[in-house]
Amino acid sequence: METRKLGQSDLEVSVLAFGAWAIDGWMWGGADANDAIKAIETAIDNGMTTIDTASVYGFGLSEELVGKAIRGKREKVQILTKFGMAWGSKDGDFFFASKDNSGNDINIYRHASKKKVLQDCDDSLRRLRIDYIDLFQIHWPDPLTPVSETMEALDILIGKGKVRAGGVCNYSLELMNEAEKVLSIASNQVPYSMVKRDIEKDIVPHCAHKNIGILAYSPLQRGLLSGRIKPGHKFNDGDTRPDTPYYKEPNLSNILQFLDDIRPLAENHNATLAQVVLNWTMQQPGITCALAGARNPAQVLENIGAVSFRLTDEEIKRIYTLLSDLNIDTKI
Repeated sequence: METRKLGQSDLEVSVLAFGAWAIDGWMWGGADANDAIKAIETAIDNGMTTIDTASVYGFGLSEELVGKAIRGKREKVQILTKFGMAWGSKDGDFFFASKDNSGNDINIYRHASKKKVLQDCDDSLRRLRIDYIDLFQIHWPDPLTPVSETMEALDILIGKGKVRAGGVCNYSLELMNEAEKVLSIASNQVPYSMVKRDIEKDIVPHCAHKNIGILAYSPLQRGLLSGRIKPGHKFNDGDTRPDTPYYKEPNLSNILQFLDDIRPLAENHNATLAQVVLNWTMQQPGITCALAGARNPAQVLENIGAVSFRLTDEEIKRIYTLLSDLNIDTKI
C-alpha cells in the first residue's frame, strides 16, 4: 500500500489507516473483541500499517485491543493515539454525557494540562504495551488550558523519546496558528467526507502552505456513505449514529439518492460504493491519509480494496457535479 510522509515529521503513514474507534463498541452498538483483534491483524498483513486509536475509545479498551493485536509486530506499524480526554471524575471542561458499553452513565471532560498530557502518555503506552507512540494527538481543544501549555507537554514527550511526532485533532485555523508558535505539528486530524467538506475553505490551504498533514476521519460518514444504511434501519442499543444530522430526514434520503447516482462509477471499477468513496477521499488535495474503521476482517478487506483502482479525472468531476446539487441541512 502507498505510504505518504506526514507533514514535516519523519513519519510515513499508509494512505489508508485503520480507524480503531468502532472496535471497542462504544457509541457503535457493541463489538466483538476477537473480531477486532483479527481485523487489525488482517489490516497489517495487507499493508494498512497505520493504526489510529484514542485513550477515550471504550475508556481504554480500544488501546488495549490494539496492543494485543500488534504484539510482535511493533516494527511493522505506526501507532497514532490521542490524549486530553478524562472520564470517571470531574476533571477538566465538561464535554458531553454518555453511557459506557454496560449502559452506565458517564461524563466526558476535556483536559490537556501539561501534567495530564504527560500522564496520558504513560497510560497509553501501558495499555498499548509499547515504549513509544508514533503520533500523539490532542483529541479535542481544551478551552481551559492554553494551547501553548499543551504543545509544550508534547515537546517534552518528543524530547524524552516517548513520542515521535505531535499532532492536533479538530483544531480550527486559529488554534493551529497558536499551536505552531510552540511546536512544529505534524498533522491535524479532522472530519472530512463527500458530504462534509468545510475544511476545504481554510484548513486544507493552510496545511498545504505549512506542510502539515491532514488525517481525514469519518470519510464514510460513520458508515452512511457505504450505501448499506436505508430508511428504517435498526441500530443496536448505544449506537449514536441516528442522532447525527446526516442520518435524519431529508438528509438521509438525499444522500442515498446521491449514492445511487454514483453507483455506475463503482460498477465501472468493479468496486463497492464504500471503496469509491474512500478512493475519492484519498485523492483529494491536501489529504495525507484517510481513516477507515472496521470491526471484522471482512470489513478491513473491503476497505483495502479502495486502493486497488483509481478514479479518473472525469469521474471525480462527475462526483463534484453531483455534490454541488446535494442538499444537506446539518442544523436538524
